[in-house]
Amino acid sequence: MKLLLLEPYFTGSHAAWSEEYAARSRHQVDILSLPGRHWKWRMHGGAVTLARQFLERREPIDLLLASAMLDLTTFLALTRSKSAGVPSVLYFHENQLTYPWSPRDNDPAARRDAHYGFINYASALAADRVLFNSHYHRQAFLEALPGFLGVFPDHRETMSIEAIADKSQVLPLGLDLQRFDTYRPQAELDPHRLPLLLWNHRWEYDKNPEEFFRALFLLQDQGLDFQVAILGESFAEQPAIFAEAQQRLGKRVVQFGYAADFASYAEWLWRADILPVTAIHDFFGISVVQAMHCNCHPLLPKRLAYPEHVPPSLHEDYFYADFDDLVARLAESIGQVSALRCRSVRPFVQDYDWRQLGVRYDVLFAGFQELL
Repeated sequence: MKLLLLEPYFTGSHAAWSEEYAARSRHQVDILSLPGRHWKWRMHGGAVTLARQFLERREPIDLLLASAMLDLTTFLALTRSKSAGVPSVLYFHENQLTYPWSPRDNDPAARRDAHYGFINYASALAADRVLFNSHYHRQAFLEALPGFLGVFPDHRETMSIEAIADKSQVLPLGLDLQRFDTYRPQAELDPHRLPLLLWNHRWEYDKNPEEFFRALFLLQDQGLDFQVAILGESFAEQPAIFAEAQQRLGKRVVQFGYAADFASYAEWLWRADILPVTAIHDFFGISVVQAMHCNCHPLLPKRLAYPEHVPPSLHEDYFYADFDDLVARLAESIGQVSALRCRSVRPFVQDYDWRQLGVRYDVLFAGFQELL
């Protein structure tokens, strides 16, 4: 089977997912992509450029797999001479209906934000199958559509929501978790080392760093001994709380900033003991799953996609109710870190590795060949 993967925003997790699946699939997976920058322009104009590149190709294909960053309606319209009769599948890494907008972005205030959500909606209508990376993501998108369509003056076509729901399903994000095992410590770590707390997310508003560090400040005020490794990608503009935390936590901060390379990142994850998560947005939670694979114990809010990463019978152990509960559970975990280190959370997330999911992807896409 020949599968063409269309990704107009080829960077970060989008690029990793595309390349890792292509490398592991039993199918022939080719990638048409554009550099991962100017995301709004990619959603508007990426389809035009990728359509041109597609029409220039001579190889026949059996299936189109498009990221939801693509305006699939425009792509299919421009390529109908060649794409007619080829099944199309839309994969949602994220969506623009429920993604929290940056406080620095002027589009929502100027009422320019609805168009990106409409691209997602129309693309889902045009696709033969729609895939979401988590059950939470699928539910959030479908539940947002009535309100989104309801703001338009007439002919809101709300009956189309059921059509999207009927052809949609969940296909979790495949991850190269096995890669982390190369950097697992060979020698036993010092059992008397201080508990190490971890931040390994982007330094942005939607990961809610203010609440994360406010919890750590309270633990520090209580006189608890701990260290913190602050990893993750930062940008030219970043929340001021990071600089404040570096100053206030002082020597407790043993790592501050993006890891120099993957080896360094993996080694920090293996060393870390506790992952307090405060995010207000996560359609899947790659950084959380990576840390759990390295046996870092999460403390999670019972929202977003996180409940899907822990067996329901163990939710009581890994989910907190509110901020006060987070602080209390963190203090308890620090005090009982020796017991935590004897427990494993790796099995909870092992099915996200490509070793398991690659076969599932291949079987699913092979079945989609018969859609048209």
